[in-house]
Amino acid sequence: MKRRSLASDTDALQFRCARHECHYSNLDARIGVHNLKPNAPFVTAHKSSVSILAAFYHSSVGKKMIVAITGIILILFVIGHLLGNLQIFLGPDWINGYSQHLRDLGPLLWMIRIFLLLTVVVHIYVTIQLAIQNRRARPEPYIDKEHVKATFASRHMVMSGLIVLAFIIYHLAHFTVRVTDPRFGLLKADPLNRYDVYSMMVYGFQNYLVSGFYVLGLFLLTLHLSHGSSSFFQSLGLNDQKLAPRLAVGGRIFAWLLFVGYTSIPVAVLLGLVKPAQQL
Repeated sequence: MKRRSLASDTDALQFRCARHECHYSNLDARIGVHNLKPNAPFVTAHKSSVSILAAFYHSSVGKKMIVAITGIILILFVIGHLLGNLQIFLGPDWINGYSQHLRDLGPLLWMIRIFLLLTVVVHIYVTIQLAIQNRRARPEPYIDKEHVKATFASRHMVMSGLIVLAFIIYHLAHFTVRVTDPRFGLLKADPLNRYDVYSMMVYGFQNYLVSGFYVLGLFLLTLHLSHGSSSFFQSLGLNDQKLAPRLAVGGRIFAWLLFVGYTSIPVAVLLGLVKPAQQL
């Protein structure tokens, strides 16, 4: 029996593939001429859009953009939430009125809360995916010199993000749903028949464990923001040698200002500078 050469086998395979391609091309042509549906271009466009979005999501650049966009949404909320909470220093009428305005939103308020919580979950989930992707791309361990250059925040972004998520869930259970402290149910309405959020916050932060966990969560959030701000500007392509360091410093200053603003409330309560409007 004669042995067939590799070249002849390759030629035969290519010939068979060409015949199949020709057959399917003719079949597609006949179907396209006689059975093409009116909405076929729209279906094709839809599939193309889905493919583009899927490719964008699975790419490293796409994931970084998703992290950046969700990060912006959460930072805006953090700023607005801080401005609302700082009204406790203006007295019960201010913070109770602010809380009442939020409750007047009705179902819209819970829609916003659910949207923000989902944004947090997406932000952390895609961040974890990026960390796994980066580790797979570089399985070798970092050398000591590169490990020293990496900040604590950059090396523990996933861990800090998960702790911050736990902190947010507890914070909602504590002050929003009010299921962690039975004393909150004993509070009476203020003179304008509004819930006494002022006294609730004071009694809540009088617990040293609660205030400690609150400060810890904010500390990790600050580290998260200090590193995330630099990554955000890099995702936008702002890698200028002069501008990038300034933006990074500005992001760190902004993050620590948020930390000071938020932690000033439990610290003031523990020092007795802010006292409840009613006694239990």
